[in-house]
Amino acid sequence: MSIHELKRLLDDVADTREIVLRRSRCSRADYDAWSDAHEEAEAALVRWRISGGAEAYAAYRAAQDREDAAQDTLAHTQMSRTTVS
Repeated sequence: MSIHELKRLLDDVADTREIVLRRSRCSRADYDAWSDAHEEAEAALVRWRISGGAEAYAAYRAAQDREDAAQDTLAHTQMSRTTVS
């Protein structure tokens, strides 16, 4: 399957706004989502540095985008917890 075909396939998947955590934890879900995404992005970066190539770079960028989104969510939940009305 080409990258273009995969992108087209993934574009057709509905966004359910649900997150799936890799392992069960006792912590908060927003932190766990960021932590998992951070670990995935680090691993993808290592794979890209070792193997190179467009597919490895695309996988790294996708993982980095997921980490950025999780970090934004974590920051938003932290701000809403510390804001006094």
